[in-house]
Amino acid sequence: MNIGYIIAFVFSWISIIAAFLIEGGSIVSLLSPTGFMIVILGTLGATVMSFPLSDIKHVPKLFKVLIKNDKNDLLSLIEQIKAMSKTARTKGILSLEKEIVDQTDIDPFTKRGLEFILDGLDPVKTREALESDLEMMSHRHKSGAAVFEAAGGYAPTMGIIGTVMGLINVLGQMSSNPDGLGESIAVAFICTLYGIATANLIWLPIASTLKMKSKEEIVRNSMIIEGLILLQEGANPNFIEDKLKGYLSKEDLAKAGGGDSKDAKKSSGKSKKKDK
Repeated sequence: MNIGYIIAFVFSWISIIAAFLIEGGSIVSLLSPTGFMIVILGTLGATVMSFPLSDIKHVPKLFKVLIKNDKNDLLSLIEQIKAMSKTARTKGILSLEKEIVDQTDIDPFTKRGLEFILDGLDPVKTREALESDLEMMSHRHKSGAAVFEAAGGYAPTMGIIGTVMGLINVLGQMSSNPDGLGESIAVAFICTLYGIATANLIWLPIASTLKMKSKEEIVRNSMIIEGLILLQEGANPNFIEDKLKGYLSKEDLAKAGGGDSKDAKKSSGKSKKKDK
């Protein structure tokens, strides 16, 4: 579970409500059934109208992706591909069929690539097939994030609509109830609050998180494609490992004992020799 996201979500709402209460506000004054109907239901309606039902049907699954905390362990994946390349070089490429059957924890994208290789596709065709899958996956991810981005755009507008509607009622009743003018205006502006708050604390953060997860998966699968193609071409396992390390972050490179950390050690060693 993505604990960090949940904690940040709860913290942001509590902070805003707590600040409102400290200023002397009341929780009850923030509740408005009509504001909810105009902003929340209006936003949902406008969003559904903006996308095909095929995209809307996937929204519940996107919430699962949002909450789920997938471990993006690229180091283990590199070791796995390196081990498979050693097996392919010593026992032949067909020996990798055992990897598909026996290893239940194998990455689905890796498994699909191995199936293409075992089916006899040449490296060019294998790359084309996997990159096509990657492109379609990226398209699906963009469509999912776009739904929440659209909701984040509609929500403030719906809030303004609700506020304008409330002000119309306030101005229409000004002569008959001048004493309640201030309270009526405050209620009217709740719609604006609902629109801005839901856009910036719900819809847009969800879209940003989904985009970030999509980028991570694209990097991961791009690395898998590169590794499998090198494996299929019979490249040296150590060369494959070094090649795939180019996809790692600085932190992962430091864990792997390569990249900037090695260069830093070398440079520090040279400087020490010079000092001596």
